[in-house]
Amino acid sequence: MNRDRLIDLDIKKYMENLASNLPAPGGGSASALAGAQGISLVMMVAELTVGKEKYKEWEPYCQKAISDGAVIQADFLNAIDDDTDAYNKVGAAFKLPKNTDEEKAARSRAIQEATVLATSVPLRTMEISLDALKVAESLIGKSNPNCSSDIGVGALNLKSALMGAWLNVKINLPGIKDENLKNDLFEKGKTLLEKGNKIADKCYKIVEEEL
Repeated sequence: MNRDRLIDLDIKKYMENLASNLPAPGGGSASALAGAQGISLVMMVAELTVGKEKYKEWEPYCQKAISDGAVIQADFLNAIDDDTDAYNKVGAAFKLPKNTDEEKAARSRAIQEATVLATSVPLRTMEISLDALKVAESLIGKSNPNCSSDIGVGALNLKSALMGAWLNVKINLPGIKDENLKNDLFEKGKTLLEKGNKIADKCYKIVEEEL
């Protein structure tokens, strides 16, 4: 499918696509975008801390957050398009011909492969979200207090990314026929959700109490 990459669109055009009757981009891409916003806010806080003498002791934490955050940000941005691409592959698989037994078998395999991909992509977004939340957590109490609210907003965006991606994992799981794989993906997602929510809630609670 020939189309502009979502991350290359301006914000207005992206929102128009998101609000249209197009099936994609959808919740998975929106979750990845929320994550990209979240880690960007965390990086901003780090940037506003480094180079200031009174925060010198926290500079190593902030420099690491900036470095790690750049990798995570790129991963989130890639996930915006990856999710839509995965959805489109599922749609294409269902449109394959099924006139003969061979075509039916090929179509069934394609559907399974696409469904596993459509489940794995948001699961990866959950993994990225957890990594990002750990970066946010590392700056709590170790960054410029004048922008601590931004860490809180960042954590909220990352929690949205985490939970939104989980919903996209769950909606695709029933389409996977391999029960062992299905259970494995479910358990991985559930573990990521629990770990990520715990960190996100901790970050938000500390920030809110300090304001």
